[in-house]
Amino acid sequence: MVGKGRPSQGPGAPLAQRLNYLFLNIHPPGGSYTNAHVAEQISNSAEYGGGGLTEQYLSMLRNGKRANPSPEILRALAKFFGVPAGYLLGDLSAPQAERVEDEVQFLVAMRDHRVRTIALRCVGLPPEVQESLGTIISQFRRQMNLPPDPPQPPEPNGGAAHGQS
Repeated sequence: MVGKGRPSQGPGAPLAQRLNYLFLNIHPPGGSYTNAHVAEQISNSAEYGGGGLTEQYLSMLRNGKRANPSPEILRALAKFFGVPAGYLLGDLSAPQAERVEDEVQFLVAMRDHRVRTIALRCVGLPPEVQESLGTIISQFRRQMNLPPDPPQPPEPNGGAAHGQS
């Protein structure tokens, strides 16, 4: 599934929704991250600033019982999930936040081996053949009552989420 649990857009979306969206969509193969794992990684690694994030505090952030963590904690969480800090700090405009979520959706889609295989089979085909294949896929999407446009790939110079997939 692509883009599971997409939060409401923009800086007004509650922090808990944005955090849960990241937990739901960005994870290693075979399972999701736990609060304990994320808290331990952030607290024990200089890479994330080494803050004092506990499993319990992260749980409170995710369930909305705490909504105003320090900017350092939010930066560490953003770095862990590979998204811009502004996404969790609430500094992004609605279009910018949507762009981050689109990039996450793209990474989720590319995690599927079958999707990657189809995409890679198109490499080297002439543009007109790629266009024809796109048309055929669009017809299948319409027949299956799926949205006409899947997530767009991120621009080459601006990937948001890292390879935690």
